Amino acid sequence: MTKEGKKLNCWEFKGCERQPGGKKAKELGVCPAAKDGRLHGVHSGKNGGRVCWVLAGTMCEGKIQGTFAHKYGNCEACDFFKTVKEEEGRAFELSKILLKKIRTVEK
Repeated sequence: MTKEGKKLNCWEFKGCERQPGGKKAKELGVCPAAKDGRLHGVHSGKNGGRVCWVLAGTMCEGKIQGTFAHKYGNCEACDFFKTVKEEEGRAFELSKILLKKIRTVEK
């Protein structure tokens, strides 16, 4: 969270610059968390910006990650994931609920 109390999206927190118009968006592509609107508003995030761990193709430690099943172990250890979980407290939405929301929107 910033000094102004605004909850940060993952690209703001991590400084990856893969959001639309970001310095690395042309080189690496726009991050799915920054453009996928299926979970917009969850945890007060823009698009998937505060639930990046459930979206395939996000970046971690300089590498584009795969599916939720392949990356979730790394995500649980991530400082951003831990920050969102702490900020949200009891309102933190479990990954299985978020994945269900994604599937519902796809139908």
